[in-house]
Parts: sequence; C-alpha cells; structure tokens
Amino acid sequence: MRASVAEVKILRAGGARLAAILRQVATAVRPGVTTLELDSLARNLITAGGDEPAFLNYQPAGARQPFPAALCVSVNDEVVHGLPGGRVIVEGDIVSLDLGLRHQGLFTDMAITVPVGQVDQESARLIEITRRALLAGIGALRAGGRLGDVGAAVAAVARVEKLGLVTALGGHGVGREVHEEPLVPNIGQAGEGERVVASEVLAIEPMLTLGGGTVRLSSDGFTYLTRDGSRSAHFEHTAVVTERGSEILTV
Repeated sequence: MRASVAEVKILRAGGARLAAILRQVATAVRPGVTTLELDSLARNLITAGGDEPAFLNYQPAGARQPFPAALCVSVNDEVVHGLPGGRVIVEGDIVSLDLGLRHQGLFTDMAITVPVGQVDQESARLIEITRRALLAGIGALRAGGRLGDVGAAVAAVARVEKLGLVTALGGHGVGREVHEEPLVPNIGQAGEGERVVASEVLAIEPMLTLGGGTVRLSSDGFTYLTRDGSRSAHFEHTAVVTERGSEILTV
C-alpha cells in the first residue's frame, strides 16, 4: 500500500506494539515450552492491547483452510508458517517467530529467529547472517529504486557468507491487508524489477539456510521446510519507503 501521513502514524504505533510483543514472546522461548504455548502468549498479548492477530483465521491464496493460530512458529528445518501445536522445544533448537497484528485497521508484520539455550556455532552464525541480510535488504529500499535492488542486496549477503537462500518465498506489500502486492523477491538484479515509490509499505523477509535453498510444503498445508533438512532462519520487518530511504516501523 501507499500510506498517507496519518496511516504511517497508525502503522508506526502498531509496529511498535508488535515489536514489543514479539520481544516478549522471544523471552518465553526455552527448553520444555510447546509451540502452542508460545502462540497462546502471543494471542493474549495482542488482544490485551486491544488489537487483533493478523494471521488467526487468515486464509492465504492456495491454502485449503484458514490458519488456525496467531503466531507462526518454525523450528530448525521449518522455514516459515510453522503451525503451533504440541511440539516441545528443546535445547539447541532455533525457532522462527513470525507475527502480525491489526492496529486501528492497519497491518504490520515481523519475524525473528532465536536460539534455544546453547546452540551450535553454525546455527548461531546462520541467525546472525540472516539478520544482516534483512538489514541489507532494507538498506537498499529507496524511492525511485527497484525491487531488484532489495533482492540483490539480500542475495549478496547469502552468497558472500556461503549460505543457502530461499528464493521461492519472499516479502510482500502490507498495510490494508496481511499480504498485498508487490512480491518482494530475495534475489534479483540491481536496477531491475518494479519501481519503488515513496510512502509504499513493504515487508522485507529473507530466509537463509545451512544447506540448499529449495523448500517443500508440509502435509499440514502451511509449513514450508527445507527440502534437504538443513536448518533455516527467518527475519522480517515492515518498512515504509521515504525520500531518503526507508523507515522500519516494527521497532
């Protein structure tokens, strides 16, 4: 969406609420906790603030049924859209938490990946490099630029660090709906692709792996996993494009 000044103010407030909630959920990630308990916490925190979970009962294009949770919890080789349930998180896991909320009618979207206790060096590095890839992608956002600039920046980080890059999935427009056009690829050529305009609101979300970048859809119809079983990390921010670059709203 292209947001007015008033809408950016609402998105900024909603993004701050979302970031605070996701940080609180992240502190609850520890050995022995179930993914369903994390979902319940996220849902309760959102509703306690007077907002609505963006993902609960949302049915994306192609899905057989609506998503039954507020929080996507993806563990280890689960890339995105992990379905909360009875799975118990254990020491050494890495966990992606993807959450959205609707504040005063407008949506923001954010994701982080966190370690569970002590994790191996490769997993810790994967998390840090994926976070860097997100910042690189956001850093390439500017009015008059191209979406290919974002994808090229994300892909460059993965290439230099010799990590797998998931290219079948990507970011998206956001604001009036949970998912809007355009698709924001995590790969591309600088100077190519759709032109970026001022006041456009986009969710940038790189997904990197310790193996290859190909994914498969789980039998649950929601969860994407790495095809080779390698671990994956996922980070996401909602940002609004400005004349000087962009402003991260989910902070």
